[in-house]
Amino acid sequence: MSFVILVPLLPLLAAIIVVVGGHVSQDRSAKVGILPIITAFLGAIVTLALVSSQGPISVRFYEPASVANFALPMGFYIDRLSAVMMVLISGVGMIIYHYSVGYMYQDPAYRRYLALIGFTTFVLLCMVSSANLVMLFVFWQLLSYLLYLLAHNLTHAATLEGAFRTFTLLRVGDVAFLAGIVLAHSLYGTLEFQELFTRAADTPITLSLMPGVEVSGATAVTLLIFIGAMSKSAQFPLHIWLPRSLYAPTPVHALLHAGIVNAGGFLINRLAPLFGLSSTTLHVAFVVGTLTAVLGATMMLAQNDIKKTLGFSTIGQMGYMIMECGLGAFSLAVFHLIAHGLFKATVFLNCGNVIHKARQDPEFPHADPRAEEKEFSRLTWFTGFTTTLLIPLLILLVTHGVLRIPLLESQGTVIFLFFIWITSSQAILTLTRLRAVASWKVSSAMLLTLLFVVFIYLFAVESFTAFLYPNPEEVASYFQAADLPNWLFDGIVVMATLLTVLSWSYLYMRAHGQTVWVPGWVEGLRLRLYVLFMNRLYVDELYQTLGRIVMRVVHRIDKRDAGWSR
Repeated sequence: MSFVILVPLLPLLAAIIVVVGGHVSQDRSAKVGILPIITAFLGAIVTLALVSSQGPISVRFYEPASVANFALPMGFYIDRLSAVMMVLISGVGMIIYHYSVGYMYQDPAYRRYLALIGFTTFVLLCMVSSANLVMLFVFWQLLSYLLYLLAHNLTHAATLEGAFRTFTLLRVGDVAFLAGIVLAHSLYGTLEFQELFTRAADTPITLSLMPGVEVSGATAVTLLIFIGAMSKSAQFPLHIWLPRSLYAPTPVHALLHAGIVNAGGFLINRLAPLFGLSSTTLHVAFVVGTLTAVLGATMMLAQNDIKKTLGFSTIGQMGYMIMECGLGAFSLAVFHLIAHGLFKATVFLNCGNVIHKARQDPEFPHADPRAEEKEFSRLTWFTGFTTTLLIPLLILLVTHGVLRIPLLESQGTVIFLFFIWITSSQAILTLTRLRAVASWKVSSAMLLTLLFVVFIYLFAVESFTAFLYPNPEEVASYFQAADLPNWLFDGIVVMATLLTVLSWSYLYMRAHGQTVWVPGWVEGLRLRLYVLFMNRLYVDELYQTLGRIVMRVVHRIDKRDAGWSR
C-alpha cells in the first residue's frame, strides 16, 4: 500500500516534464505533462477506496521517537479526510492544467506557468497527506510563496503590488501558525497528530498569561493555529489579500478558490480533536466566520467587476466554512468545502470566456426584451414563498419521523436543519429571477431544488459525517464543546429566521408592484452602507495608513538609535 506516496509526487513529475521539455517542444511537453496528473487523480480515487475499506495508511521516513530526525520528519499519513481532499485537489488540478494548456499557449512564460500549476498541485497533495505538524507547516509555507509566484505577470504594477500584499499578509498567519506548533511541542512533547491529540486530552495544561488571567494549553495552541487558518482562508480582517490577487490568470483563480483557500478548513478538520478541547477557540471561530460570511456576501453585492464579485463570494463562503467549524459541524465544513471548490472552479474557468466575449462585444450579455415576462407570476412566487415557509415543518417531520433523528438534544442537530432551510431558501429565491421561462417550469424547479437540497444535507448529516468521523461520541463531543448559551443560540436562530421571512415578504411585495414604506433615515443609511461596502469598508486604506504610521515610527527609532535626531 506504500504506492500511494506516488500520488502526491506525480504532479511534481508533470512540472519537471514541462520544464525540461524546452521552448521548441513546449506544446508536446505540455500535453505529455497532463498524463502524470491524470494518473494522480486515478491513484487518489484508488487511495480513497483503500482507506475506506482498510483504514489509514501511514508511511514514515523517520522514527517518531528520535529527536535527531525532528528537523525534517518527512512522512505521509492518509486517512479518510486526506483521501477525500486528495481526490478533490487532483481532480480540480487535472481539469485546470488541461484548460490552461489551451488558455495560456500564447503566453511568453507558458512553460513556467504550467510548471507552477503542477508544482502547486504537488504541494497541496503533500500538505493534506502530511504525517505531522512540521511537514504540514513546510508545505503550508510553500503555498504562501507559490501564491506570490502564481500572480504570473509580475511586470504589471498592480499585479506586483497585489502579490506583495498577499505575501506580506500571509506571513502574519504563518508566524502565528509556527508559534502554535512551537507551543504545542513545548507543552505536549510531540507533533505527531494522534499522539498530540491523546496527550492533549489526557494531560490538561493551564497557562498563566498574567496574574489572574489563565488559559488552557489547548486554547492557546489552537488560537495561534487558527490565526494561520484565518490568513490562508481570507477571514476578516486578514481577507484583503484575496481581492488584490485577482490580476492573476483566470485558471490560477480556479485553483486558488477551489483548493488553496480551503486550506484553513482542512487544517481545522485535521486538528479537530485538538480544537474540540477548546470551547473558546470554537466560539472565536464562530464569530470570525459569521462576520466574514456577512461582510463577504455584502461586499460581493456592491461590486461591479465579475472577478471581484467572485472573489468576495469566495470570502463569504469561506466564512460559512469557518463558522461551521466553530459550531462543531466539522463534517459539514468539509462538505461545504468540496461543493464550493467544484462550483467555484467551474465558475472561474467560465469567467475567462465571459470576459473575453465582453471585450469583443461591449453589449454582451445580450438581453431580449421580448423574452422578459411582462406580468407578475403569482404561481412562481406562491411556490417559492410557501415552500420556503413550510421547509422547517417538512424537515422536522422527515428527520424525526422517518430518519428517527432526535431533535433538540443538541444544538448540532438544529444547526444542520437550519442550514438546510437557509440554503434551500437562497436557491429558491434565485429562481424567482427567471423571467424567460414558463411559470410552471420555474415552480417545478423550485420544488426539485427543495428536494435536492434536503436530500443532500441529510446525506451530509448521516452518511458523510459517519464516513469522516465514524465515532458518534467524537462527533457529539465536538458539538458539545461548541455549544453556545441557549439564549444566544435561540436568539441567533430566531433573528436569522425573521430576517429570511421578512426578506421574502419584501421581495414579494416589490415584485408585485406594491409600494413598501421605508423611513427616510433607513433609505439614507442604505445609500451610505452601499458606498461603504462598495469601497470594501475602506480596510485597504486603513492598512495603508497603519503601514505608513509603523514605518514612520520605525524610521524615527532608527534615526534616534543612530544619533541623527535629538
